[in-house]
Amino acid sequence: MVPLLLVLLLILVLFGVGFAAEALWFVAIAVLVLWVLGFFMRSASGRWYRW
Repeated sequence: MVPLLLVLLLILVLFGVGFAAEALWFVAIAVLVLWVLGFFMRSASGRWYRW
C-alpha cells in the first residue's frame, strides 16, 4: 500500500510542477509583450514603466 501511495504522490507532484512551469511560461510571455510594447510606445520623456 505504501509504494502505491508514493507513486500517486509522485504523480501529483509532477503534475503540479508541470502546471506551474507552463503557467510561468505564460507569465514570461506576458512580461515580454509588455516590454516590447513599452519599447515601441515610449514617449519623448522616456518609457512608460520604471524598470
